[in-house]
Amino acid sequence: MTAPDTDTDSATPLAYPFNSAEGLQLAEAYEQVRDRPGLLRVQLPYGEPAWLVTRYADARLVLGDRRFSRAEGVRHDEPRQSEGRSDSGILAMDPPDHTRLRSLVARAFTVHQVEKLRPRVRELTAGLLDGLEAAGPPADLVDGFALPLPVAVICRMLGVPEEDRPRFRVWSDAALSTSSLSAAEFAANREELRDYMRTLIQSHRAEPRDDLMTGLIEARDGADRLSELELVDLCVGILVAGHETTASQIPNFVLTLLDHPEQLALLRSRPDLVPNAVEELLRFVPLGSGAGQPRYATEDVEVGGTLVRAGTPVLVATGAANRDALRFGAPGVLDITREGVQHLGFGHGVHHCLGAPLARLELQEAVGALITRFPGLHLVGDVTWKSQMLVRGPRVMPIGW
Repeated sequence: MTAPDTDTDSATPLAYPFNSAEGLQLAEAYEQVRDRPGLLRVQLPYGEPAWLVTRYADARLVLGDRRFSRAEGVRHDEPRQSEGRSDSGILAMDPPDHTRLRSLVARAFTVHQVEKLRPRVRELTAGLLDGLEAAGPPADLVDGFALPLPVAVICRMLGVPEEDRPRFRVWSDAALSTSSLSAAEFAANREELRDYMRTLIQSHRAEPRDDLMTGLIEARDGADRLSELELVDLCVGILVAGHETTASQIPNFVLTLLDHPEQLALLRSRPDLVPNAVEELLRFVPLGSGAGQPRYATEDVEVGGTLVRAGTPVLVATGAANRDALRFGAPGVLDITREGVQHLGFGHGVHHCLGAPLARLELQEAVGALITRFPGLHLVGDVTWKSQMLVRGPRVMPIGW
């Protein structure tokens, strides 16, 4: 790897992403990049070259500074891992439009509101573990537990029939795919998911319910606070984001704890550490196959010793930033007693993950219940990993106890 050019856009970009789909390791290339001055120019499979941020302080700057725009990507050939483009929805917006839409759903995802769901999530968790235990080992942790838990929770919040899971699961996978889907195929999949959501919205309009979708419809029809397409895309985004990452992180966290038996033993002996362990695991496990959702500089900005010129995209590798030794002591060590873990697992700034409180609750309940119920938890076969996806994790994880 050659040293990056620290003040011009002329550096030859390096092929990206670095992480392997099979496993949860942080690629060594990130360590090399982080230890060198300036930023690195990288080239994703599609779109224009971008600067890559790998250090914690630089990541906080780019994610939190209003001089970096998500909406600007619509006017550029945005760096991406697939031919298709996701150029609509709340994640492709800047304030004030982003603020307008986020405010419509933010109240449903506050820590206070989400905490009210804990008894229900605990009940769902226990029921799924009952099912695993009754069926007996071996069991697939993903299909039998990690996936149905967040799916059931987000379906209930949004008002989506849980029995439709097999349908939207296919669409969700395609939405997060980095495979050889053409731009036309990607767009067709997106429209199928939108059509599905339009049908549900029509049903909710005819029969209002006590759920998030009905509340958003009222904001659309009564107060005209969002367009019909914004309503559809917001519901789609909540449905996909509301289950996919948590469904991936539950088995990721279990695998990581199994790989660190001393930490697992400590957690079993100290269940009060579960919330802290979840934060440390969010820091330690690099979920993404590579950085996504580029930010475009709207004026010349210096980042980490590199002059990022206006109109240039920047990719933020949060997994690498969460292992920055300038921010975290012994960053490559999993330590569930680590205090003050201000990780970037949920992002930072205006696009900080809206569902972070819900994800935390689900991860706490899932990990805590699983290791308590099954003290002999172990793998009983090879893990089948997701491939060609934006997020990493097992697709099939056979376990015994």
